[in-house]
Amino acid sequence: MPSLPASGRLIALWLAALLTALLLPLAAARADAPFITKFAAEVPASELVPGADGYGPLREDLAVVPVLKGQGTLGYAFVTSDFVGTTGYSGKPIHVLMAVGLDGRVIGVDLVKHSEPIVLVGIPDARIRRMVGGYVGMDLVAEAAEEGSAHEIDIISGATVTIMVIDDSIVRSGLKVARALGLGGLAATVAPQGPRFEIDPEAPAPKDWLTLVGDGTLRRLSLDVGQINAAFAAHADPRAAERPQPGAEGDIFIDMVAGLVSVPGIGQSLLGPAEAQNLAGWLAPGDQALMLAGRGAYSYKGSGYVRGGIFDRIVLVQGDVSIRFRDRMHRRLGALATTGAPEMTEMDLFRIPADSGFDPTEPFRIQLLVQREVGPIEKVFTTFDLGYDLPGHYLRPLAPPPAATLAAPEEPSEAAAQAQLWKRIWQDNTGRIAALLTMLGVLTAAFFFQSFLTASARLTFWFRIGFLSTTLVFLGWYANAQLSVVNLMALVGSLRGGFSWQAFLLDPMTFILWFSVAAALVFWGRGAYCGWLCPFGALQELTNRLARLARIPQITLPWGLHERLWAVKYILFLGLFGVSLASIEQAEHLAEVEPFKTAIVLKFDRAWPFVLYALVLLGIGLFVERFYCRYLCPLGAGLAIPARIRMFDWLKRYRECGNPCQTCARDCMVQAIHPTGDINPNECLNCLNCQVHYQSKTTCPVVIKKLKRRETASANTAAVREALEQAIQNHPNVKGKSHV
Repeated sequence: MPSLPASGRLIALWLAALLTALLLPLAAARADAPFITKFAAEVPASELVPGADGYGPLREDLAVVPVLKGQGTLGYAFVTSDFVGTTGYSGKPIHVLMAVGLDGRVIGVDLVKHSEPIVLVGIPDARIRRMVGGYVGMDLVAEAAEEGSAHEIDIISGATVTIMVIDDSIVRSGLKVARALGLGGLAATVAPQGPRFEIDPEAPAPKDWLTLVGDGTLRRLSLDVGQINAAFAAHADPRAAERPQPGAEGDIFIDMVAGLVSVPGIGQSLLGPAEAQNLAGWLAPGDQALMLAGRGAYSYKGSGYVRGGIFDRIVLVQGDVSIRFRDRMHRRLGALATTGAPEMTEMDLFRIPADSGFDPTEPFRIQLLVQREVGPIEKVFTTFDLGYDLPGHYLRPLAPPPAATLAAPEEPSEAAAQAQLWKRIWQDNTGRIAALLTMLGVLTAAFFFQSFLTASARLTFWFRIGFLSTTLVFLGWYANAQLSVVNLMALVGSLRGGFSWQAFLLDPMTFILWFSVAAALVFWGRGAYCGWLCPFGALQELTNRLARLARIPQITLPWGLHERLWAVKYILFLGLFGVSLASIEQAEHLAEVEPFKTAIVLKFDRAWPFVLYALVLLGIGLFVERFYCRYLCPLGAGLAIPARIRMFDWLKRYRECGNPCQTCARDCMVQAIHPTGDINPNECLNCLNCQVHYQSKTTCPVVIKKLKRRETASANTAAVREALEQAIQNHPNVKGKSHV
């Protein structure tokens, strides 16, 4: 096994940076400053609030800065993500810079940064920004009186979740700042002074449906076709009235029922003992659970959560708390155990995390978003509320604490809250993590014992087809665990701007994959990921296999052209890396040269130019196997840089390989074997095909020659033995005698 070459030092620095970013948090990482300090320096006060001269100093008690005009204060500016969670489809914060005047009205709003895919799926960024600008003039005093529902949401079709997250963050952060500063006469929210309550775990619930509905244990929202048509007839968009919901006015549009099944008595009644026990095992300490059931023409779930993981038609609202459910917070419910329960078309359980700020003893509401198509791709929206207030007989008063121990409860630190979040995410993804670790274990065993695997060409072929199919379907289309060059750029950016350990832990599948890639680079180079664990690479290879079955001719590029095209992906990687040093956002847009998001993450559910681009690459791959991997993939180029410092050479070769034998070189799917017989570790995908030839008794000339020598030697030995025995038989001394 060759030792590390001296020229590998520079490459080693790259690998060390990668491993450091994955495994070691920076000990000297500085505390994050409020977002307002960054964005106030980038957006002049006059652009945020017309007529303003500048910003004042950051307040010590709140992450806001005064907006000044001369010696006077027009209001206060802040960034929503300093006050509320603003995570959208991308999993990254949506930063909105806004200003609230002294009268409690919004006087300036600017969408300053986001990583949402909405710009990349055919919705212009300018349209989103115009929508955000429409919040100027919002009266937060009215919003406080109506719990944030005193305005109409201008939802854009195709960006429902993103718009609702932005709306939620603007309203809730605006109310927090206005109350904290007393703007518009609003006062800070104070803890209730009266008796406090907790859930009584011994309180029983009725066993029949009618009583549960009658005493308020279950709350209903029933809307018929006539009510829906009337609501859309009053909509500001006149097109909404032109397409009424079909059916008679009294037909059920949606009949939705809600119940807080984390209350033991209610859970036992609605779910039954076995399902209630399963629910208790699903919930972490402090979590609550909401049951929703519905029937009718409209679904409260919709289908958006399948693509983006977010239920965009329902949101739980309680005061300043707004909870949007994701797929990891959801479980389907098979049946209701309550006597007399009507037949429901959908029944689901939703987990409310303990750290969400939700109080089950206080009233809350489920806001239902109803949509209506007004064009081929356009929709308009309206909302309805299902109010819920847990009946008093499920509660018991809390004894007041002794006077000597009265103290304000300590809120968990941000670091503790983040740690709790990523731990909960890992717990929610236990099944996926176990499956991924199993895949990595199987692949590692295959590499370590490759001589046994490749002894059979048939076994190797079907093992590879099965593994690549699992990579595509499970890792790619199901788990969305597709690595990207954007991840590499984010690593470098985090090292430059302050490393966030939690940021990487929030996505367990990606974290584990990057950890395995870092380890594999030391043992096998880039091929372990690119050749086996990349979903788009698997899609290319599997479609090419189908093309071969359909007898589509395969094109082998001349070696001189092929060798020069290798450089293209390195140029793309270095270009993206250079742009990322100046602007990570611009680099993310340019990284659309990768078709991964289109083909794997969004499953081709994108604007037609992106789908066409991905299909063209796959189409070329039908004729030139792994075309994108060979010549265009910047991620492959980024991983190939440290590939030469791998510590082991696992691929066995004969001295005759390349001179004169070219069998492996001709059969290499990515032409990673030089005509001299040397394997280029920067390009090798570790498909193990050359190792099949290495042991083949039908294709490898060296093995065939050895077998012929053995056959010849065996034949010569048999001939000598036969001649010797014949001579013994013909010898005069033994002639006529029996031979023992």
